[in-house]
Amino acid sequence: MKIAMVGQFPPHFGGVGVHIHTLSKKLVEEGHEVYVITYPHKEIKDIDGIHVIGTKGLNIPGVRGLMFKKNAKKALENLLETEDIDIIHGHYLFPAGAAAVEVGKKHGIKTYVTAHGSDMFELYKNQQLMRSTIKNVLKDADGVFAVSNALRHEIIATGVVGIADKTKLSWNSVDIDKFSMKSNDSFKKEFGLEDKPIVLFVGNLIKRKNVDSLLEAKKIANSDYYLVIVGDGPLFKKLNKKVDEENIHDVIFTGSRDDVENIIPSCDVLILPSFSESFGLVLIEALACGKPVIGSNVGGITEIITDDVGLFVNPNKVSSIARAVDEMINDDELRLVLSMNARTRALDFSKVDIPYEEVKQ
Repeated sequence: MKIAMVGQFPPHFGGVGVHIHTLSKKLVEEGHEVYVITYPHKEIKDIDGIHVIGTKGLNIPGVRGLMFKKNAKKALENLLETEDIDIIHGHYLFPAGAAAVEVGKKHGIKTYVTAHGSDMFELYKNQQLMRSTIKNVLKDADGVFAVSNALRHEIIATGVVGIADKTKLSWNSVDIDKFSMKSNDSFKKEFGLEDKPIVLFVGNLIKRKNVDSLLEAKKIANSDYYLVIVGDGPLFKKLNKKVDEENIHDVIFTGSRDDVENIIPSCDVLILPSFSESFGLVLIEALACGKPVIGSNVGGITEIITDDVGLFVNPNKVSSIARAVDEMINDDELRLVLSMNARTRALDFSKVDIPYEEVKQ
């Protein structure tokens, strides 16, 4: 079969891109042909047998999305002129999902959409003008996937007619060969981090990820550790300025990196203190590397972390975050026990399921 994906894809960073890449790679391995229409980027290229099509426009986060629906629809129409596409799959309900369902409906092509989290938890909830658009996407899609049960419940709560029956769970998955327990000290050497434990955060530097609270927790910590923050985003300069002005010690900002699989094995614990999170892909990546994790007691995170691999925190309380980090860093035995269970837990998320009814594995 020929499948057209629409959404974020490498070289763009982010969980949506990882999800599309993983699913597309599996489809190619099963003998299907996959085309991915993604945001503009000067380094767009085919990878792993996947045909990658970059749209036109500015590659500026926050701006590129404004034109992506129009440009993705145009790219899909152009693709349909040369290829007999069987399935269209939009990742993220708007703009990618909207582009996918509009073209699919026009041409009578089976169309699926995947909700990845902030499209429902933020866009739908906080932007009143987007609600009817997102409801229309959910209504017009032939099938809807959610990357966690928490997100599935959020979609069903929209009240769209028939939405419960056509919304299925489709977990994110982790490449356990790429993310492994192989020791790698190159990152420690690069930044000179060889004398203290490392607490690692990986993600976009946006308000929802709650990195500011990590810095506040560092200020009141009763343990000695490096806080390493891997990622970029609109709060990058503000957070760096906070560290400098408030003289918060042992905080390292690396910026965006494309070698996370080599960084995670260097840490002692990975933390994700988000205010909301549909899943938390980086958590299962850390578990696959045999690392204990700390996460907020919210959303899809609660479906990943169990008592034998990590700790929960209240993202609204800096003291809760500080206590969990202190407990993890100061208790070597606890950290060891959780680490021993981590890889086994990651295996629960290692299978890539092809979600389409038309494709039998």
